[in-house]
Amino acid sequence: MFNLLITITIIFSVLMAWVLIQQAARKFAANHPELGPVKEEGLGCGKTCGCKKGSCSQED
Repeated sequence: MFNLLITITIIFSVLMAWVLIQQAARKFAANHPELGPVKEEGLGCGKTCGCKKGSCSQED
C-alpha cells in the first residue's frame, strides 16, 4: 500500500512539474517576443500533418 501511495505521488508530481514548465515557457515567450513564439511539442511539420517536399498542409 505504501508503494502505491509513493507511485501516485511521484506520477502526480511529474505531471504538475511538466505543466508548470509549459506555463513558464509560454510566459517567457510572451515577455520576449523577439525570440519568436514558443514551439509546442507535437505541433509543426512532421508531427501531425502531411509533409511533402518541404511544404506542410494540414490533414482533414
